[in-house]
Amino acid sequence: MKESHFFAHLARMKLIQRWPLMRSVSKENISEHSLQVAFVAHALAVIKNKKFGGQLNPERIAILAMYHDSSEVLTGDLPTPIKYFNPDIAKEYKKIEAAAERRLLSMLPEEFHDDFAPFLVSDAAHAEDSAIVKQADCLCAYLKCLEELSAGNHEFALAKKRLDVTLRERYTEEMDYFLQTFAPSFELTLDEIS
Repeated sequence: MKESHFFAHLARMKLIQRWPLMRSVSKENISEHSLQVAFVAHALAVIKNKKFGGQLNPERIAILAMYHDSSEVLTGDLPTPIKYFNPDIAKEYKKIEAAAERRLLSMLPEEFHDDFAPFLVSDAAHAEDSAIVKQADCLCAYLKCLEELSAGNHEFALAKKRLDVTLRERYTEEMDYFLQTFAPSFELTLDEIS
């Protein structure tokens, strides 16, 4: 049996910091972020199914969200303003991400490739599932901004403004429901939510 370094690489997700160009009151790594995105993506799928006639598989979406940034163990986390500075950079970075996803998949024993590909390789996932994960990813960045701003860190003010625009552009009923129902608590203290 051949050794696989797949899970050793995934364990390094905790070493990759998000928001690397920003001063943060609370540091966040991609492992923590991926878990929160999984929680939120699962909730969005449940909300869509229960309230807006969706037919999604919330558990599959949660797993997709857990792995959504896993290729960053090979690429690192490139800050959004750099990644999307212009269309050429964004296009080339997508190629780098795709190569990293395939490399990560190749670390698994071949007999498991078909089982993991829908979660590791972006173009192998269901489009509707991927859309929910992207919504959750955006919502989690927004929630991070709310937390930082409520802690008095104005470093995240511009990021929040950009995310306000992004959330409006990506509007869905399930996102709106989540924002109305769950987001306000992120601006409160522990005593206020207890």
